[in-house]
Amino acid sequence: MTMTQDELKQAVAQAAIKYVVENEIVGVGTGSTANFFIDELAKIKHKIKGAVASSDATAARLRGHGIEVFDLNQVTSMPVYIDGADEITAQGAMIKGGGAALTREKIVASVAKQFICIADGSKLVDVLGKFPLPVEVIPMAQVVVARQLKAIGGDARLRLKDGVPVLTDNGNMIIDVHGLDITDPSLLEADINNIVGVVTVGLFARHGANVCLLGTAEGVKTLVF
Repeated sequence: MTMTQDELKQAVAQAAIKYVVENEIVGVGTGSTANFFIDELAKIKHKIKGAVASSDATAARLRGHGIEVFDLNQVTSMPVYIDGADEITAQGAMIKGGGAALTREKIVASVAKQFICIADGSKLVDVLGKFPLPVEVIPMAQVVVARQLKAIGGDARLRLKDGVPVLTDNGNMIIDVHGLDITDPSLLEADINNIVGVVTVGLFARHGANVCLLGTAEGVKTLVF
């Protein structure tokens, strides 16, 4: 049976519910797959304390379902963070940031004991880089950073929407780096994060996913890293 991409996303969102710890706070990511998860989470909202959101859009969707949203500074522990990925390898390294929420996603994920990635099967790749790598930058540094990203072999382009730079919830810009073959994601993550003016890069390799729930035509596959 052929399933649509949305049906695959819904299947992994439903599968992720079993990782939610009762009477605790859950970290929630950003994007279309995360939105399916939020809708599933709403069905068990009476069993959780609340959520920490990785973006303003996610916070609004959670509140729309009547789920209490906590500021991360109020939270001392978080068992699990659940979010999608733009690409993921069989080792659990990911590219994230297609929805421009990479910095907050990385911060919230860093607090959680476990990162559960939910994705449809098309996101599993052998080598990261076909999806353009997002880099969040301080606006005054965007040209300087783009120059250095080109020096490492990528085609660095400022993300625009209707001819205007896309701004993150933090008020920064996004540079998308095209044409990379990322054979050592942990090393590249460190190198790009060390460029002055970079807030963070959308490589989640040093602290990648612990589990990936992958939606396939044969059902949800569980990859453990």
